[in-house]
Amino acid sequence: MSVLNTNRISKLFTTGCGLLLLCGISLSLMTSDSIARAETPTKKAAAKAKADSDSPGAQRMLDAIKYLASDELEGRGVDTRGINLAADYIVKEFKAAGLDVTTVEEGAFQKFTINTGSKLGPANELQLAGPDGKTIPLVYDKDFRSCSFGGSGKFDAELVFCGYGIDAKDAKYNDYANVDVKDKVVIIMRRTPQQGEKDSPFAGAHGISRYAALRYKVSTAFGKGAKAILFVNDYYSTQENKKEAKDLEQDAIEELITATENWEKASADKRDNADVNLKKALLDVQQARKKLKEARFDRLMEFGYAGSGDGRSIPIAHITIEKCNELFKDAGKPTLQELEGKIDEQLKPESFELPQWKAKGEISVKQIRTEVKNIIGVLEGKGPHADETIVIGAHYDHVGYGGEGSLAPGSTDVHNGADDNASGTVALIELARKLAARKEPLPRRLVFIAFTGEERGLIGSAHYVKNPIFDLKNTVAMLNMDMVGRLTDDKLTVFGTGTAPRWKKLVEETAKDYDFKLSLKPEGFGPSDHSSFYGKQIPVLHLFTGTHSDYHRPSDDWDKINIPGMERIVSFLEEIAIATAENPERPQYVKIERPAPTMRSGNRPYFGSIPDFGGEGPGYHISGASPGSPADKAGLKAGDAIIKMGKTKIDGLDDFDLALRMFSPGDEVDVTVLREGKRVKLTVKLGKPK
Repeated sequence: MSVLNTNRISKLFTTGCGLLLLCGISLSLMTSDSIARAETPTKKAAAKAKADSDSPGAQRMLDAIKYLASDELEGRGVDTRGINLAADYIVKEFKAAGLDVTTVEEGAFQKFTINTGSKLGPANELQLAGPDGKTIPLVYDKDFRSCSFGGSGKFDAELVFCGYGIDAKDAKYNDYANVDVKDKVVIIMRRTPQQGEKDSPFAGAHGISRYAALRYKVSTAFGKGAKAILFVNDYYSTQENKKEAKDLEQDAIEELITATENWEKASADKRDNADVNLKKALLDVQQARKKLKEARFDRLMEFGYAGSGDGRSIPIAHITIEKCNELFKDAGKPTLQELEGKIDEQLKPESFELPQWKAKGEISVKQIRTEVKNIIGVLEGKGPHADETIVIGAHYDHVGYGGEGSLAPGSTDVHNGADDNASGTVALIELARKLAARKEPLPRRLVFIAFTGEERGLIGSAHYVKNPIFDLKNTVAMLNMDMVGRLTDDKLTVFGTGTAPRWKKLVEETAKDYDFKLSLKPEGFGPSDHSSFYGKQIPVLHLFTGTHSDYHRPSDDWDKINIPGMERIVSFLEEIAIATAENPERPQYVKIERPAPTMRSGNRPYFGSIPDFGGEGPGYHISGASPGSPADKAGLKAGDAIIKMGKTKIDGLDDFDLALRMFSPGDEVDVTVLREGKRVKLTVKLGKPK
């Protein structure tokens, strides 16, 4: 299951990582009691499944989870060798189960490429040019570095100093208020004013303000039309770095004093050990002093810091305070330290234009494109509805070695993802095995899909619904499993029960045989792959056994999986799939008038768009609008790319989120979208925060 936030998107329907709605199934209700369940599990079989952890099916699932969640598979990150091993394993198991694995260009893999990172290109040059031929050259790695989260391009434009690059209505502070940055290169300090002051309007939760985020600053500058960005460290942070180094030196000195005292007191039989400790303490002091002497407190961001962009951003570099002050001195301006002090004292911007100075250069950042693949296996139907499809899915990717998707900050350990979502993948394989073993084909086609890229924003399922192997008009339902390996106290959550009239009754009636304590959620949108199908007006069901403290952490391992619980879930979903396939009537799509909890917008006005993380090209791509939302009422549609909101340019979800915060509930905002290559202007009346 994906962690969705405005920095990604990651990440999406939330602004921050955190709302975990998962797992679902799309189910159909039989129109008549005469529709038989002749080949579905009986209550007796269900009871056995509940208790028997030594059945052949249980052993198969355990062995599969051990493999998929092993260190060898490297957390199944989309840019690892391990995910390809997982893909090979899944297609082998699909074939062994009896599925047709030749429907995608005579194979099972639906291949496409995504951006998985950035690397430095060949040309990265920068100089500051002033009047009378004056130039300030900057040397790469010494005076500046390119930023991996920026884009590529040449620039030759006037410079503007924009303080901290903040436009905050809530704090009544705007660094852009009295300067024009359109088509200019902006110099922006990192972090925020009045650092270390608890009462500052920029203190934020836990001392961290969202206005300090690099991506916030980038989105703001981009939205106001900047040509490129030169970041520079704030003076306060350099002094904090220096203080930290001095503290380490002082700690080493105190350890040396203690070691010296112990050496003096040591008896003859303990003198050798005391000698070792004393020498070590002395060496630690020498190293601490060397680091303090040689340290560079005005540290340039390493390439790769803050992740990578999508290649569409403006060029971004990080310059030293020394070079920035050299520019300001030649332009007759105060030093960065003096400017920062004035801002902190008065909490008023000190921005200014530098009309006689330009930044000239080129930033080259290359996007790393990685081939990924959905895995598709097919069980053909037989009869008058054989051309209709039921998709059963689960994502098989995870977050690899951590990083942006991890909830273990700084960890580079393998995140094995046993529950998320080796459990759903293994359940998908076992369900395919059971349904393929039937003596007679079902009346409708079953398409089993192991999706890639879910953790990066439902990318695999978004790609499939844009490039379906089987016509979406004849896709009658989508059943999804995400994190189904931690069944506790028989509690099972099923999302999507309101997306078709028959779902709720079918789910409740079927669950009686399995003693589940159901939590039914009617909404069709949520942070897993069923959302992509619901956005195409396909009824969905999504199964989920709940979140836990191991979620998106290295500790999500196979030994915590409830295999008997998974057996019950597989048998439960088997009944749902059979009932849906055998019902003469396809389930009818229902628009859910209220958005799912994942769509809540906090203190932002309510807009109601549904992001499409697989969108290519400029703008913020959407896969639809929540029914009854302001976006829906204004006429926004799946496939639209929002490129402007009010006067603010939009080139992604971060830009959109930032622009939305500039407005208030009830405001009528002009929104420009790209629709089938043409610009369309719509007016959206924003709603109250949800």
